[in-house]
Amino acid sequence: MNKLIRTALGGLLGLFLASNSVSAEMSASEAARLGKDLTPLGAEKTGNEEGTIPAWEGGITDAPAGFESGGHHPDPFEGDEIRFTITRENMSEHADKLTAGHKAMLEMYGDTFTMNVYPTRRSAAYPRRIYDATREIAATAELTEEGNGVTGATVGIPFPIPGNGVEAIWNHILRFRGTSATRIIGQAPVTRTGTYTMVTLEDDYYAPYHLPGATEEELNNIIIKFRQHITEPARLVGQILLVHETLNQVEEHRKAWIYNPGQRRVRRAPNVAFDNPGTAADGLRTSDQLDMFNGSPERYDWELVGKKEMYVPYNAYKLHSDEVSYEQLLQPLHLNPEFLRYELHRVWVVDATVKEGTRHIYKRRTFYIDEDTWQIVAVDQYDNRDELWRVSEGHGITYYDVPTYWTTLEVHYDLQGGRYLAVGLNNEAPYTYDFDVDLSPRDFTTGALRRAGRR
Repeated sequence: MNKLIRTALGGLLGLFLASNSVSAEMSASEAARLGKDLTPLGAEKTGNEEGTIPAWEGGITDAPAGFESGGHHPDPFEGDEIRFTITRENMSEHADKLTAGHKAMLEMYGDTFTMNVYPTRRSAAYPRRIYDATREIAATAELTEEGNGVTGATVGIPFPIPGNGVEAIWNHILRFRGTSATRIIGQAPVTRTGTYTMVTLEDDYYAPYHLPGATEEELNNIIIKFRQHITEPARLVGQILLVHETLNQVEEHRKAWIYNPGQRRVRRAPNVAFDNPGTAADGLRTSDQLDMFNGSPERYDWELVGKKEMYVPYNAYKLHSDEVSYEQLLQPLHLNPEFLRYELHRVWVVDATVKEGTRHIYKRRTFYIDEDTWQIVAVDQYDNRDELWRVSEGHGITYYDVPTYWTTLEVHYDLQGGRYLAVGLNNEAPYTYDFDVDLSPRDFTTGALRRAGRR
């Protein structure tokens, strides 16, 4: 029995045994594998039989000499050469390792879109305390509210050995991205002809869930606090979004507020969720597409299809470089393939189908979640006619100054409209993700939002 089928059957068995969670007893018995045949976060430590996926040996844990947090991260794999290039003409040779979205892009844009495949580098690394917490909570973490909440977990990955699809998606939602960070990024909605108006965003992020020693009681159901300030273009300047994300989405949905500079008022923003339009995205992404997926999983049925070897975006240091201009990168129809890096990795495949009686503009979504990081690296999104509509890529790097693995650029391609949205552009920004920043809960109150809007 091949690995994909075996894993899928395991996931279905988990759903049969417990609709809400894999039992704590099961998790406790499996937890002993973490750090042994599995990595501390639950990935297979060994490589594959062909040797095209190496063993995980701890990832990148040291920053290069002279590097300072907040700057662009030098590429530790600059000397890697392209193994081969996937094109429209040879894609059939690699079809079993391509997502439906990548096949569609190669078919539609094959005159200009190709996929350069590099050696696989399992660069992901995290602080020891995240590994320790993951092992500890593996025996206690449970889903609640039919999968729309998590209990018995703080700091670490709650389900390092997932038994169903919603556990895998919660691992993505609760993955470690530092305890606080700030960034200045560009968001470009690119037209079919390649034109765009850059939107500049200042983001601040604070994660109570990942604080050392955090307890569920202290969290008060809040896992993430996020603030986003638009500083360009002029017509949008001054708009600020504040979000408090919750751990139990049934007990309390996320809380969101918007400061409107024209009215000079703070208002509740309950529509910042699900398939409502994303901020200043020109209709090219939904609210729940930021960070590849965020928010409540309640509108979908989640199926854990299994684990598979796929060519996915990874170690995107070229995209992150301050030696690349936006003019070079942002081309009509898609990003410039010269700066894209794809690698062969094992990913968890999760199918999400809209529940009967609910609605979403994406009737079905297929998520590809990296086994080493729980970062969603690609998503295929289908419309209500069951036709592939949008394809998303999460181009990530290891921020070795933390360390953590996170996207440096998200791209959402609209195949039906020939447009795309690039979120996270930082090549021409004065700094990128700064994890060495002093943020606290008082920076994420409505009072702080009001004061920031009036400055």
